[in-house]
Amino acid sequence: MTDINQEDDDWVSKTQRKKECDDVLQLGEKLIALNKEELDQINMDDELRSAIEEAQRIKSNSALKRQKHFIAKIMRGLGDETLASQLERVLHKHDIYNADFKRMEKWRDAIIENGDKAINAFIEEHPQADRSHLRQLVRNINKEKKTNKPPVAFRQIFKYIREVVELDSGDNANDY
Repeated sequence: MTDINQEDDDWVSKTQRKKECDDVLQLGEKLIALNKEELDQINMDDELRSAIEEAQRIKSNSALKRQKHFIAKIMRGLGDETLASQLERVLHKHDIYNADFKRMEKWRDAIIENGDKAINAFIEEHPQADRSHLRQLVRNINKEKKTNKPPVAFRQIFKYIREVVELDSGDNANDY
């Protein structure tokens, strides 16, 4: 009796299997569309890499279709979850960069407007940041505003925030 229930839990409809196969095929097509530099950013099996490079050289439509199905077959054997996340990272690196840039701008504006309160929040999130350096930059920004000088410290605080955030994200990348 329990064997039948286990079989029911493992059972996948034909439609679902086809959808999964189509998803893997589409992922393979996206990998084929990448250029050499983007492809080098993705960790993958050597067999898969050589199959993708071969597909990029193929000009015949029917041969390319066979190669795409071969790539999908290789990917089904490997499991494509990590490939999909790596591909998304490569394809959307510009969006990720813009989001990070906007986040750093928000930190800069908050630190300038709220002073120590925002500095403390920033240091909580990025403990390697130098509190005294941030305070000094905020003081310099306020002096620049009063004397109508060029926004040198304004640029410096953003540059410092970017260095701290990039250093922190580099440390997190090594943890994985």
